[in-house]
Amino acid sequence: MFELADYIGIVAFTMSGFFVAVRNKLDLLGVLIATFLTALGGGIIRDIAVNKIPFTFTHNYPALIVISILLLLILFKFHKRNSIENKAFFIWSDSIGLISFSISGALIAIEHHFNLTGVIAMAFTTAVGGGIARDVIINEVPFVLKTGFYGTISIVIALCIYLLSYFHLLGFLSLLILFTLAFTLRIIAYKYNWSIPLK
Repeated sequence: MFELADYIGIVAFTMSGFFVAVRNKLDLLGVLIATFLTALGGGIIRDIAVNKIPFTFTHNYPALIVISILLLLILFKFHKRNSIENKAFFIWSDSIGLISFSISGALIAIEHHFNLTGVIAMAFTTAVGGGIARDVIINEVPFVLKTGFYGTISIVIALCIYLLSYFHLLGFLSLLILFTLAFTLRIIAYKYNWSIPLK
């Protein structure tokens, strides 16, 4: 379940990272760096936090997935399209990445017997850590800090997984249901521009 969630997240965040890099008019090297950070950065931070050699450094698949998706996006000239960030394709890929990485981070935390705080921290870091690193290097305020409900979804997912594990209900079907509900929530939140009020 962890690897499936991780691979889905890598594919989705490769696409969203590419679109952000193109929007900022980065050159090819900049696009590569920004995309790799978005797709793999959160997972690297997650693995270091549990004292593991990062999965990306011991398996070739993550890098190959990122490169393959990048080549396809360039081949089909997605970098030539205007305002792609506001299109459904970007929103869907970014949402799928957010949810998949939140799930994989929470599962790793559960596997290492973390408490609720640890599960939330791991899910959140895995989901948004790479995006924060990307935004920092392109000199932007991280997206997660501007869109309150984006990171909140990651926290809700972590809480749900912790409770599912506590009540021994964690399995493929329960994660699939959680994924579907979280994706629906993310799309609704985007459509109606939900956010956490400051006061």
